[in-house]
Amino acid sequence: MSLRDLNIKKEYRSLIDNVAKEFFIPALKSAVSYKRAVGFFSSSVLAEISKGVSGLVKNGGTMQLVASPYLSDEDVAAIKAGYAKREQVVKDAVMNSLKEPANEFEEERLNLLANLIADNILDIKIAFIEESASTGMYHEKMGIITDENGEKIAFSGSLNESKTAFTANYEAIDTFCSWKNEDELERVKIKENAFSSIWNNSEPHISIINFPELNDEILKKYKKGKPNYNIDNQDPTYKENTPENTLKISNKFPFVPDSCSLYDYQLRAISEWKRHNYKGIFDMATGSGKTFTGLGAICELSSAVNHNLAVIIVCPYQHLVEQWVEDIVKFNISPIIGYSASLQKDWKKRLENAIRDQKLRDEKKFFCFITTNATFSSEFVQKMIVKIRKDILLVVDEAHNFGARSLSKLLDDKFRYRLALSATLERHRDEEGTQVLFNFFGEKCIEYTLEQAIADGKLTPYKYYPVLVYFNEDERERYDDLSKQILKHLKQDKNGKFKLDDTGDKLAIKRARIVAAAADKLVKLREVIKPYIDKSFILVYCGATNVLDENSDVSSTDADDIRQIEAVTRILGNELNMRVSRFTSSENMKERSSIKEHFKNGDDLQAIVAIKCLDEGVNIPGIKTAFILASSTNPKEYIQRRGRVLRRSPETGKEYAEIYDFVTLPRPIEEVSGRTEEQASRERSLVKNELARVQEFGRLALNPMDSNSLIWKLRDAYDIRDDLTDDA
Repeated sequence: MSLRDLNIKKEYRSLIDNVAKEFFIPALKSAVSYKRAVGFFSSSVLAEISKGVSGLVKNGGTMQLVASPYLSDEDVAAIKAGYAKREQVVKDAVMNSLKEPANEFEEERLNLLANLIADNILDIKIAFIEESASTGMYHEKMGIITDENGEKIAFSGSLNESKTAFTANYEAIDTFCSWKNEDELERVKIKENAFSSIWNNSEPHISIINFPELNDEILKKYKKGKPNYNIDNQDPTYKENTPENTLKISNKFPFVPDSCSLYDYQLRAISEWKRHNYKGIFDMATGSGKTFTGLGAICELSSAVNHNLAVIIVCPYQHLVEQWVEDIVKFNISPIIGYSASLQKDWKKRLENAIRDQKLRDEKKFFCFITTNATFSSEFVQKMIVKIRKDILLVVDEAHNFGARSLSKLLDDKFRYRLALSATLERHRDEEGTQVLFNFFGEKCIEYTLEQAIADGKLTPYKYYPVLVYFNEDERERYDDLSKQILKHLKQDKNGKFKLDDTGDKLAIKRARIVAAAADKLVKLREVIKPYIDKSFILVYCGATNVLDENSDVSSTDADDIRQIEAVTRILGNELNMRVSRFTSSENMKERSSIKEHFKNGDDLQAIVAIKCLDEGVNIPGIKTAFILASSTNPKEYIQRRGRVLRRSPETGKEYAEIYDFVTLPRPIEEVSGRTEEQASRERSLVKNELARVQEFGRLALNPMDSNSLIWKLRDAYDIRDDLTDDA
């Protein structure tokens, strides 16, 4: 069969088409030549490029592969130190990318590939961009397949040679067939000329390394015996992408699966962490892949120490532990899951056995224990940690929590390797606690901001709408009275900074509840949510506070208060006839999972009315529109809340998110001019706190003028000339 006999589509998309089965394998069975340029060079690339080559080999064909090394920040720095070191650094990087096979099928694929090299069927060259004293990555992705009649298919696009590209990422290639028309023939010639120019080291600014040691190392590492050319028919991972055909991994140690393709910034973070002796901080925007980066780091360290490692992962909440576990198992790790309500009822016994077995059995030398902050602090777990005789990696998620004294005292030198994950490591108004974290975990290995994540397409862009809410007379009086009292409890510390004493802190919390429960929020919610009553993927985020029951005939008393979430649920469900569900700590894991599943559907459940879920790390990527009633002056909290709303969700068609932020003000802007300076001064602190959030949300929004105009008006009305920092 020639290439002409195949039904070649103009475009293949990995989540729509089975690209390997429908394009690569049939095309290569008809081929006598396969020329391929890919991105990063790695053992997984080598394994995947072997798919479909049985036909090529039977046809007496040959393969040429050009790939680029992955250079860490340390590698680049070494190159900059001297031009003569460049080639050796690139060679070392390539050699370091030759990992052990992940499973029996990858082992056989690599054996096949090593045999192709030994039989002079496959030739590999390493390319890198060379300009003056700098080095970059050659990252072109294209290929040319030729049959015995001289017909050719050229292809190019985002698809790399990895299983992730074929099955998990949303990748695409465009194809051009030499026999279809003159235009496509011309495109084929252009691609082939480009490849030949690179291969022959005549392309400007691209250098090819003469690297015979690479072939020797591949043969030494992967050649096991006679190759199995029928491996494509036996590998269940390439039948259909269904659970029953999922490959069961045979080895016992962690590795990054083909279903997980770490991005460049994640690989750089891991490389920096390694450079800092496996200590450091991943400061990454919520939703940008902290968990996968952390798991990639675990795999890197485990491999470096020959898997002689104990890993302890600590999360603040039970549901975060479960979310981690969903990802951990993908990395071939079977964790011991320890907390009070764990489904592993015998987790304590499992942990004891794992610690005991590390001394007795070589195959049990790696183990992973994941737990909550509370259980990690328990006497039992702390005693178990003392008994561990191997090196320990401590991974702390939402690590800012460990700046608190109750947890920071557990940050012991026993933990040789350390990794902190957080979108906001700096603790609000707690410089001492923040410094404790840096002293223990070390430097930031990456600072990947929300702005970068949006620009890189890792989070969705968003529109931001401040919704103005005003105190009623009773709320203003109570707020004003508490503000007067709070001023009496400001104390100056030894550094000259003013801080509230314990009584002042309690008064500030009481005052914050007035802001959170402002009655006008429910009035404004009715107005702004009406255009969305027939839409889905909505979150209404409430504060953990009470509001006056609107159905009560009595003036405000504790007896007439109801939770804000109950009032909001009544409005959406009873008044507007929307399909809603509450999402709080009262719902157990199973109920939460069911709610998220129905919400993902869109038809079953339009809106979730929630408390704390955005602060607790709950992953609900389908949210398109968020109405945030819960106010906060803590940047850590509102930055995290925004990030969780911006998670990508291609399955729901989420091109951008919408955030309605309920901004609480003492009074309408037109009434401010009638206040005395003393009264305006007390109100000014609330206005500045709210505007700080508006400014932060608005600066990255698609519609910044909506927030900027409000900021200008309120600055002018309250005569705010300094920075928008939070006051007492």
